[in-house]
Amino acid sequence: MVSYGTNGSIEKLVKTYSGMLLRLARSRLKNTMDAEDAVQEVFLYLIQHQMTFKNAEHEKAWLIRTTLHRAMDINKRASKAALRLEDACAAEAEEPKGVADALCSLPEKYAAVLYLYYYEGYSIKEIGTVLGLPSATVGTRLSRGRMLLERVLKEDL
Repeated sequence: MVSYGTNGSIEKLVKTYSGMLLRLARSRLKNTMDAEDAVQEVFLYLIQHQMTFKNAEHEKAWLIRTTLHRAMDINKRASKAALRLEDACAAEAEEPKGVADALCSLPEKYAAVLYLYYYEGYSIKEIGTVLGLPSATVGTRLSRGRMLLERVLKEDL
């Protein structure tokens, strides 16, 4: 069991996972500052609630799932709080360019799987473990996500 209550354990955790979690949050959020906030809130929750994990794999899976959920919460809050500029100027707005922008435009369930597979290098089995999904579901989402991503990229051309 791993518990977080000392500065050393917290510092080690932040050094180990903050880069990956920030990239993950950034893939789901359009704003880098929001992504930083999401990761910071995840670490803060971890410290405040003195979380314990069975092993390093459980710890990593919890951090990834919690970061994805926090990013979704931030997206929901932002969409309810204000009318986005791109919504107001839909006719004039540029289409997303590049794979990263196209990935951000996909539904969460596909984007998360694609991100973990291609950007973080996880296997289908590892993604299933991290997200709490059967490997077959991960494979299906990966396949459907690729098709959606291809459509989005073709539309941009």
